[in-house]
Amino acid sequence: MARESFEDQETADYLNEHFVAVKVDREERPDVDSVYMDAVQAATGQGGWPMTVFMTAAGEPFYFGTYFPPQPREGLPSFRQLLAGVHTAWSERRGEVTEVAARIGRELAGRELEYSAPRAPGEAELAMALGGVRGDFDAERGGFGGAPKFPPSMVLEFLLRHHARTGAPEALEMVERTAQAMALGGLYDQLGGGFSRYAVDNAWAVPHFEKMLYDNALLARVYTHWWRATASPLARRIALETAEFMVRELRTAQGGFASGLDADSDDEHGRHREGAFYVWTPDQVRAALGEEDGDRAARLYGVTPAGNFEEGASVLRLLPGTDHDPALRAALLAARGERARPGRDEKVVAAWCGLAIAALAETGACFDRPDLVDAARDAALLLTDVHTRRDADGDGVRLSRTSRDGTAGPSAGVLEDYADVAEGYLALYAVTGETRWLTGAGELLETVLAHFATPDGALYDTADDAERLIRRPQDPSDGASPAGWTAAAGALLSYAAYTGSGLHREAARRALGIVTALGERAPRFIGWGLAVAEAALDGPREVAVAGPPGDPATQELHRTALRSTAPGAVVSMGAPDTPDAPLLSDRALRDGLPTAYVCRDFVCALPTTDPVELAHQLRTGRAEDATG
Repeated sequence: MARESFEDQETADYLNEHFVAVKVDREERPDVDSVYMDAVQAATGQGGWPMTVFMTAAGEPFYFGTYFPPQPREGLPSFRQLLAGVHTAWSERRGEVTEVAARIGRELAGRELEYSAPRAPGEAELAMALGGVRGDFDAERGGFGGAPKFPPSMVLEFLLRHHARTGAPEALEMVERTAQAMALGGLYDQLGGGFSRYAVDNAWAVPHFEKMLYDNALLARVYTHWWRATASPLARRIALETAEFMVRELRTAQGGFASGLDADSDDEHGRHREGAFYVWTPDQVRAALGEEDGDRAARLYGVTPAGNFEEGASVLRLLPGTDHDPALRAALLAARGERARPGRDEKVVAAWCGLAIAALAETGACFDRPDLVDAARDAALLLTDVHTRRDADGDGVRLSRTSRDGTAGPSAGVLEDYADVAEGYLALYAVTGETRWLTGAGELLETVLAHFATPDGALYDTADDAERLIRRPQDPSDGASPAGWTAAAGALLSYAAYTGSGLHREAARRALGIVTALGERAPRFIGWGLAVAEAALDGPREVAVAGPPGDPATQELHRTALRSTAPGAVVSMGAPDTPDAPLLSDRALRDGLPTAYVCRDFVCALPTTDPVELAHQLRTGRAEDATG
């Protein structure tokens, strides 16, 4: 609509003459998007973007829709016709319109979630959720449900944690089938790495080519955790390539991460088209590689004369059982580099940056890539330096939702920002042992408890002192990224394990009640909550590696802990009794050597100085010979 209507001079003149036009960036203001999308769905039975809402000056909506074409078609009025109709109604029947708007506003304001903090899910609830997920599983192609297919990152994380805790083979089978299909198909950029937003078909063959930071951060972590469970070479390759894509293509000059890459770019004829940067014809492949190598590459990547995309072009994919030819891949990538590149959204979103920090820290630690850990640390420093400010009274911290070019934007952080940044800081602490990140996570979670939580354990998406809308948004279900509610529950649970805080553990337990309430009927839409519940049932497991950080023996135990433990576990490394690191308190060295302690539910295995024994304890969950 931007190109068709908003940038049309005649339409823009009419809009500005008769309306106060507000174009909302839903990434900058997810709270506004959430409130009015609820209204659109309630009024029309469906939602989607672009979203079009007409409202009074008080913010009470009275007419809704999504896309309106520049010319009437298929029963839809044109956007110009709609503007004229709304203007006429407002001018001639204003009393009737304002009455409708007030009624809708009251209905929306009254749509509060009833929450009485039911108990956190146990074995039975998680088994039932697993059954629900299994019922939607596409055993032939991987993934869940039909087209369009979005990468089910949060559900895969739940399945990985369920397998790690219970050993259930079906959970791992669903992960592997889905992860393999996504990695070999068109959803994944076979040349440059990184995942697109979604596939338009059932078989992951043709994507919508937009690449978003949050998808790639979540999936890098999924593939890293899959590698930890199976040592799959494919999992390792995809995890590393996805992390490298984020650093190479999305990292900003200030050390943060841009929101994403556009789907469109100019093709060889100067036409602005979706996928132009990524798709190939046989002639284009041969022009890049020569006749013989071009034919080989076309066979390898499924480039055919008919194609599977527009104008006979093909989206590159690998057939099962095949692998890249490094020379062909490098040559095609170099040739692609000569094309016009998709635009980049330079906006840094705190929540998505937090997800990237967690992914890069864990991937870097598992695969001995200190450069990825350094990138995670740089992003965390940007968040502390640019996005974080002290409350006026100096007792708490607040986050800005976005920044651009090292300058914070005007929008206040929402719940997912606090939760995902805390999650990123905790992952960075686990990998580096730098206590500033544990402290930083604690400060963010104090703000969550003070300004987002209710006494019964529910969580709102905006702070209690945020700009007032017609309704305070509150949504516990996952969207493209984890719901702020369950992401906060996960960060609270991990922080409680690191610090021994009963307050934070109880807050996590109460927040997890929403998973019990929703997991039975819609498990695919609360996947992150199910993953957090798995960690809670697993303890979560705690690993303390006590020893001088620079000692090679300490480093080997630490590396083993990070590579071997279940997703959702916590790892703390440092000298015994390190200040601000409670998990290292009273962790003595055994025979003067760096020592690892594995504990769960206040029961610990015998401390060990042997990395092999530590890996055994972590992979089996053995807690016999307990020290108590």
